[in-house]
Amino acid sequence: MSEWKQKRFWTKVDVAEVDDGFTVHLDGRGVKTPAKAALTVPTMALASAVAAEWDAQIGVVNPNLMPFTRSANAAIDKVRIQHSEVADMLAAYGDADLLCYRATDPIELVTRQAEEWDPVLAWARVELDAPLEIRSGVMHAPQADIPLLGLSVKTHALTDFELAAFHDLVSLSGSLILGFAAARGFAPIEELWLKSRLDEHWQEEQWGPDEEAQLASEVKKESFLHAKRFFDASQLS
Repeated sequence: MSEWKQKRFWTKVDVAEVDDGFTVHLDGRGVKTPAKAALTVPTMALASAVAAEWDAQIGVVNPNLMPFTRSANAAIDKVRIQHSEVADMLAAYGDADLLCYRATDPIELVTRQAEEWDPVLAWARVELDAPLEIRSGVMHAPQADIPLLGLSVKTHALTDFELAAFHDLVSLSGSLILGFAAARGFAPIEELWLKSRLDEHWQEEQWGPDEEAQLASEVKKESFLHAKRFFDASQLS
C-alpha cells in the first residue's frame, strides 16, 4: 500500500491577525499543527514566512521545504508543553561549554582557539554576566554555580518560539554561549558557525576533508542558519 501524502488543495494563502498573534489561512481555513492545535505565531514576520512556504507548495506537500512551518509546529506542539525541561537541557550546556575546553597542543591549535573563542567568552562575561572559566584538556571540571544560574534564568526566560530556535542554536553548535551570541547578534551568524566548527576544520587541514562529514556539516549549518532566522522572526518589535 502506498504511503498517503497530502496534496495541495488550496488556492489562496493569507495571513490573519488573531487574539494571541497571527495565523495562516488556506482558503479561509486556519492551518493546524500535527497535534491539531491552531498554528498561531507571535509576529507578522513569522506568519508571513510560514505563509510563503504553504504558498510555494505545488502538487504533493513537501515538509522538507517548509522549515518555518516545522519550527513553528515544534514550538507549539513540543516546547510549549515542556518548556522547563527543554530550558533545563539547554542551560546544562553551560557547565561543559565547547568554548571552555581547550587543546594543550599543538600550539597552532591552542592559538587559534584562543583567537576565535576568547572574544566570545569576554562578551559573555559582560553581556550575560557569565564569567566562565577555561579548561585545558577534555576532562570535565564544573563551572561556578552563580554564572550557571544566571545563564539558566536567561534560558528559561525565552518564549516558546525563541526556545524552539535556541534549541538548535545551542545543540548544533555544542555551546550555550554561542547560542546566546547567535540569538543576540554578537557576530554574523555564519562567523559563529565557523567558530563552532573550529576543531573539525583543524582536523580537515591536518588529514584532509571527509566528504561524508562535510555533507553532514552542511546540513547542520543550514539548520543553524535557519534557527537564527526563525529566532529573529519570532521577536516582538
